[in-house]
Amino acid sequence: MAQLYFYYSAMNAGKSTSLLQSAHNYGEQGMRVALYTAAIDDRFGRGIIRSRIGLEQPAELFDENTEFFTPLSEQHQQDKLACVLVDEAQFLSKSQVDELARAVDELNVAVLCFGIRTDFQGELFPGSARLLAIADKLAELKTVCTCGRKATMTVRLDESGKVVAAGEQVQIGGNERYESKCRRHYRELMSGAD
Repeated sequence: MAQLYFYYSAMNAGKSTSLLQSAHNYGEQGMRVALYTAAIDDRFGRGIIRSRIGLEQPAELFDENTEFFTPLSEQHQQDKLACVLVDEAQFLSKSQVDELARAVDELNVAVLCFGIRTDFQGELFPGSARLLAIADKLAELKTVCTCGRKATMTVRLDESGKVVAAGEQVQIGGNERYESKCRRHYRELMSGAD
């Protein structure tokens, strides 16, 4: 029986690496997968899922206008899909998560979503909130703070490397823009931020 999975973490926990490993595992068994990544994040090129350790694979792009259920249903009818893998799932809308859940329920296709739980202000992303609410399985991918504790939060840095407390929820970036921190160090850094 297929299920909707949400693998979440702070930045730099290996979400894309895990996604690409899952795609590889399905492929090794001769099973067909559909890969999606957010159009807004083109740091590694458009339509590419790339991990920080260098693994990469082409993927379909999604944005706020992407419909999932009908195209997945058509793909599944043509050549049975075993799994749908979604990178940057925090950028999904509530209705897109519901469409992916519908693919699980009606097409019996597993959907694995990978994303960040909260933004740099500690607020849930819309896609993450819906996935936390309705996913069949939740799994936290762990990373560490500079102090060695589990990092559950993400701070945003400005161009000079200073922590910032205000701004738009979405600003694309990697290690130059974000750092994962434990809750204690997040709170300390945010209390002194501009």
